[in-house]
Amino acid sequence: MRLTSGFRIALVALAALFCAAPVARADSGSISLTIYKGGWFIGGSGGGGTLTFQGRKYRLSIGGLSAGLVFGASKANLHGRVSNIGRPSDVAGVYGAAGAGGAIGPGAQAIVLRNQKGAVLELQGRQVGLIANLDLSGMALSLK
Repeated sequence: MRLTSGFRIALVALAALFCAAPVARADSGSISLTIYKGGWFIGGSGGGGTLTFQGRKYRLSIGGLSAGLVFGASKANLHGRVSNIGRPSDVAGVYGAAGAGGAIGPGAQAIVLRNQKGAVLELQGRQVGLIANLDLSGMALSLK
C-alpha cells in the first residue's frame, strides 16, 4: 500500500502535534508597589513591592528614569493585577510609558503597562505629592 506524499505530510504533522511538549499556560497574580518619584527636568523613581503568584509572595525592586518636563516629588501606592505570566520572573523587565500628569496633594492614579516578555500590569491607587510631568518614562522591575 502506497501513501501519497500529501497524506504522509499530514500524518507526520498530526504525530508532531500530539507528541509536542505541553505549552506553558499563562497565569496571573496580584501585585502591590510603592513608587517614589522626583525630578527637576530629569526625574528618577525607585521603590519596592510584592508579587503574589500561585500562593507565594515575591519581593520586588523598582527603579526608573524620566526625561522631559518633570518637576516635584511624589509617592504612589499602587495595587492590582499582573497577567500573562508563566513564572514569577516573567514580571521582571522594563515597562515604558509616555504621558502627562500631575498631583497636588492626594490623587487617584490608574495605569496599564506591558514589558518585553508580555507581562501586563493593571495598577490603581493613590499618589501623594506635588509633581507635574510631561515625559517619557521607564520603570524597571526586578525580583529581589
